[in-house]
Amino acid sequence: MGIKKFIGDKAFYKSVIAIVLPIVLQNGLNNLVNLLDNVMVGALGTEQMSGTAIVNQLIFIYVLCIFGGTAGAGIFTAQYHGSKNQDGIRYTVRFKIYISAVTALVIGLILAFFSTPLINLFLHDGSESGDLELALFYAQQYLKIVIFAQIPNTITIIYASTLRETGETVMPMVASLCSVAVNVLLNYLLIFGKLGLPALGVEGAAIATVIARCVECAVIVIYTHTHLNRFVFFKHLFSSLKIPKEICIKLVKKGASLMFNEALWSISQTLLLYCYSIRGLAVVAAMNINITFSNLFSIVFMSLGSAIGIMVGNLLGAGEIEKARDTDNKIMALSLASCIILGGLMAAFSPLLVHLYKTTNEVKALAVSMLLICSAFMPVHSLVHNSYFTLRSGGKALLTFLFDSFFAAFVSVPIAYVLANFTQMNAVVIYACVLSVDIIKAVIGLILIKKGVWLNNLVKQPTDPLNA
Repeated sequence: MGIKKFIGDKAFYKSVIAIVLPIVLQNGLNNLVNLLDNVMVGALGTEQMSGTAIVNQLIFIYVLCIFGGTAGAGIFTAQYHGSKNQDGIRYTVRFKIYISAVTALVIGLILAFFSTPLINLFLHDGSESGDLELALFYAQQYLKIVIFAQIPNTITIIYASTLRETGETVMPMVASLCSVAVNVLLNYLLIFGKLGLPALGVEGAAIATVIARCVECAVIVIYTHTHLNRFVFFKHLFSSLKIPKEICIKLVKKGASLMFNEALWSISQTLLLYCYSIRGLAVVAAMNINITFSNLFSIVFMSLGSAIGIMVGNLLGAGEIEKARDTDNKIMALSLASCIILGGLMAAFSPLLVHLYKTTNEVKALAVSMLLICSAFMPVHSLVHNSYFTLRSGGKALLTFLFDSFFAAFVSVPIAYVLANFTQMNAVVIYACVLSVDIIKAVIGLILIKKGVWLNNLVKQPTDPLNA
């Protein structure tokens, strides 16, 4: 069949768009808000932007740990939905609540008691611009407020992930849209002190984030519990918090491994930022700009990864193995094509994009160089990201761990550490070297997908009490 096996018909793309478009819009809105946050906080100064960027990197670890813990159960949610097993979905939601509560408690305590030494890890001399003491002050100021946003954010992740895994992608998008509107408005009012309100700077940005997350959480929870006839699996969800032992063991195996994977991966990304930060505070600010724009231009392939988790997971749960393989091939091809286009656009506009920030010329020059490098590697990142979601849809926990976080922690981070500490390379060259090793991951991912090691039905085994 050649190239035709990677191209779907009109009905296929219609079904993909129905799932992906709301996710793209939601992710796009979230990233747009992050951009506006960055630009408004960046207008206050390099120290404010760097301080909030460091805190957001620490919060990133927390969010990905929650995501990883719920994603393990989410594999089963998608497949139980495919097999129309409402009790199974209910058990996965309860598991998400348990694992999220434990994760929130542990990481919350760590951030509460060790925030200062953690922030100081990223504060180094080495650039022309930036006051390290001021950056630390603003980071602490921001963290003490924004940490409270993670309570409603965690609840939102549990509800939104479950709705997406069962095919409902519109409502999470609507909730996110409400959050975006609130966040943008309050950022403008509270950061700069408009309409008679005090100018609170980074504290205003943090307060706006907390309120916006509360609004998002309220919208999605209220909608879900007022449409129980549609979302049957939420009926009687809290009448009992029990999970059958056999199901719990399966969920723990997948959930714990994926949470560990996401935790190790997010820590690895944080350590990479630490390695880059050795070259000075300007690099932290530049990386913040680079991450913000690269996330915005990556929303299509990131969302298509979610589509793989939903569509392929549903097909595997329904026992349609060959259709799952065919669907995966076509979504990955679509993702790769989108990255070639969007990567080109990001490269073309990067010299203009950095001027949205009121920061030093040093920071802007570093940011442009990083954006150009990131745009060149975007197709590689597409293959890596979608390979990960493909392996995960079939429950290959060990493979996803080795492929994702293990590689980042024991290949990418050591390379960055050695180059940052034992060479005179500048941060841009180090960044390019680190991204280059992702080519290895892309090749490994394609080999594993072609072999079909991920084509597994997880919810119709004879030993599964829900299907006995």
